[in-house]
Amino acid sequence: MSKEELKRVSDTKTTKIIKKGQPIFSEGEKLNGVFCVRDGVSKLSKLSANGKDQIVKLASKGEVMGQRSVIAEESSNLSAVAVSDMEVCYIPKEGIVDALHQNPNFTVEVLRHMAHDLREADDVIVNMSQKTVKQRIAEAFLYLRDNFGEDPEGYLSITLSREDIANVVGTATESCIRIISEFKKKNYLKTSGKRIGILNEKKLRDLVDGF
Repeated sequence: MSKEELKRVSDTKTTKIIKKGQPIFSEGEKLNGVFCVRDGVSKLSKLSANGKDQIVKLASKGEVMGQRSVIAEESSNLSAVAVSDMEVCYIPKEGIVDALHQNPNFTVEVLRHMAHDLREADDVIVNMSQKTVKQRIAEAFLYLRDNFGEDPEGYLSITLSREDIANVVGTATESCIRIISEFKKKNYLKTSGKRIGILNEKKLRDLVDGF
């Protein structure tokens, strides 16, 4: 985008503060704009036929939410809920759609972004079908550490409930709790309340790789 185009879009945006646990948008909602994460983390999830949430993505700083719904002019197929306190920018769809019509380079970049999301979705499907629950849980902790880091005490910077972790990997909460307990006994992990820290990265990576 040129400086003038960026300014036009920027002039339409508003900033919203979202508290932990609050929804940003809901599945089935008609979105009139996109949300860009300035700070914090949101979980994007889809409700399955049995009423269980499947978390398909964690959106953090710099990521955009709701663009597929806006561009396709369809209701959102996902819900977004704040995992931590968040600051998001809301950009009305008119500014985005006008830029898509007028700027081919911007359109190509948006398509690249959506193609990347599709590739990630493909990877999730393969993981679900080919990896065991233990492998998926081990991989989830490594992903959270690699992408969000650790606090000074060595616990993951992002704190998810056991139910959320289960919803990320696609298993029952009870199974998730049991496997975390097993990992703790084997000194792969440490826990303090809801907080979880990685003690033995090599063992977790070996498990993910099938060793």
